[in-house]
Amino acid sequence: MKQVYTSKIDTWLALVLVGAVAACLIAFVFALRTGSISAIAVTLPTLIIGAGLPLWLMTNTAYTLSNTTLLVKSGPFKWQVPIEQITSITPTFNPLSSPALSLDRLRIDYGRGQSIMISPKDKGQFLQDLEARRENGR
Repeated sequence: MKQVYTSKIDTWLALVLVGAVAACLIAFVFALRTGSISAIAVTLPTLIIGAGLPLWLMTNTAYTLSNTTLLVKSGPFKWQVPIEQITSITPTFNPLSSPALSLDRLRIDYGRGQSIMISPKDKGQFLQDLEARRENGR
């Protein structure tokens, strides 16, 4: 049975992402008000990427556990982690880029030196479900 966990979102990061969306919208509105085709041509892609990507990340960062795989999705990005290859899971507050919208993270080491950091909202339940699947695979 598949179980989906959404990402925890830190308030400060939500504010930064919403601020980026607002800045892009404001820039585009100003370009529209000038009536300049070149200004609109420059700000439209900025609006699409600068507003679209943060919104996509905030609404589509989740972790799906199946019996054999942890699927990590964050906006347009996807990772598949075979549960049998997970070697360790440790809590971390590492700020490096990752498919996690919170600094309250889990670092999952797997395969040959690979790792990914995630931030499930219900970390306790996620760990319990992941451990149950790891035990069933042994």
